Order: sequence, then structure tokens, then C-alpha cells
Amino acid sequence: MSGYDLVGRKALVTGGARGLGAGMAEALARAGAAVAIGDVREDLGKETVEALRQSGATAEFIPLDVTDDAAWEQATTNTVDALGGLDIVVNNAGVEITSLIVDLDPAEVRRMLEVNMLGTALGIKHAFRAMRPGGAAGNGGAVVNIASVAATIAFPGIAIYSATKSGVDRLTRVAAMESGKLGYGVRVNCIYPGLVPTEMGNQLAKDVADIGLFGSVEEAVGAVVGLTPQGRLGEVSDMADAVVFLASDAARFITGAGLPVDGGMGM
Repeated sequence: MSGYDLVGRKALVTGGARGLGAGMAEALARAGAAVAIGDVREDLGKETVEALRQSGATAEFIPLDVTDDAAWEQATTNTVDALGGLDIVVNNAGVEITSLIVDLDPAEVRRMLEVNMLGTALGIKHAFRAMRPGGAAGNGGAVVNIASVAATIAFPGIAIYSATKSGVDRLTRVAAMESGKLGYGVRVNCIYPGLVPTEMGNQLAKDVADIGLFGSVEEAVGAVVGLTPQGRLGEVSDMADAVVFLASDAARFITGAGLPVDGGMGM
């Protein structure tokens, strides 16, 4: 459980219906924030919201396709209306499609670029517009982008995903500089999660085995663990608590930073 106080803060978490996003939303709520789940999976998102409400949290579901500029504008407006403000945006939504470079499918490349890069860029854009002075919320705040250890290592089979997550790192740093120079009052940071056995993480292990990079799923997972000094896979709570930290006042003088949460894998 996080020790950081987010009471009174309002947060929007993209891709929050399941996996890491759901865990991040739960951790933010546990720290006291009201949380909006932004996702294209309405049924699953509403189930996650209901679970948060059952725990005593204030939570709302906000339909959001992160690749759609108009959808972002509506989602931030809806979040401000539903929660009474917006202080935290977590750009977590992402996709990973495994492929060797020699077998790349342009449509799959575009999909990863649109969700991982464009989706994060639009999230920063609309967070700034809502949080900056004169915006719908107007009190500054924090943006936390979810990059990946894939941005810092050369792991086979995930070239485009790695490139998009490297792009998230660069977006983070330039956005932090713009926010500071223009007086927006919004800190922008990112984390680099290691492999977590969520649905996406498990699928990656299966995919790299299926394309012949490893002899089995177990061998693929073992390779990741073998590259990790702490000797284990990540847990959802590892990533979620890092997000809460960066969203909190404990990180008040931290912006433009990338925080590895990978057990040392990317060092």
C-alpha cells in the first residue's frame, strides 16, 4: 500500500480497464484520489470501476480511444465534470505486437505507433490544456507516462514496440521542458516497467516462443528473469506504487525523468 497522500486529487488512467492500468487506478484510489478509467473496453472498464467503488473509492468510467483527438477532448471534459477537476493523467494504454523485423506487417507497425506514441502525445496535449492556468481544471498537476524496459534494452522480437516506448521517453522529456517554460505547472515523468505477467506480458512470452526465439514460454520467461538482478518478474503493485509516487507531492521537484521499475534489468 502506498504511503503517499493523494486525497482531493482527481486522476484519469488510460487503458485502466485491466492489467497494469487497473492496478494503477486501484493504487491511486487507495492513496485517496478520485479516479476515472479511460478505455475502449466499456464492459470491463465498468466492472473495474464498480470494484473500486466497492472499496470505497470515487470512480467513473470514461469512454476513450486514445488515438482519437476528439475523444481525448471529450474524455478530459467528462473527467473534469464527473470528478470536479483533473490533477493526474496516467498515459498507460498501449499495445505490443511481437514480430521479427524481417516479418514486419506495416499495419501492425502503424497500430503500435498510433496507440503507444500518438495516444501518449494526445494524452499529454489534453492534460496540458485542462491543467494549465485557464484550463478546465487549471491547477497544474502531474502526467505519468508508461514507457517500458524495452526502451532501454535490445530484446528480440519487439523492435517496433521498443521504438515506440523509446519515443514515449523522448515525449516525456520535451513535454516536461515545454510545461516548465510555458508555466503550465504540470510535471511530466515516465516509468520503465519490467515484464509483468499480465495478459499482455504473458502473451509476449508466448509470442517470442512461437516465432522461434525461445524453445518454450518457460524459457522465454527464464531469460527475462536471468537478465534481472532481483531475480523475479515485476508485479502490478511495483508499477502502480511508482506511478503513485510520481503523481504525489513526494515527487514535487521531479520532472522530465524516467524511473526504471524493472528490478535492474535495464541498467
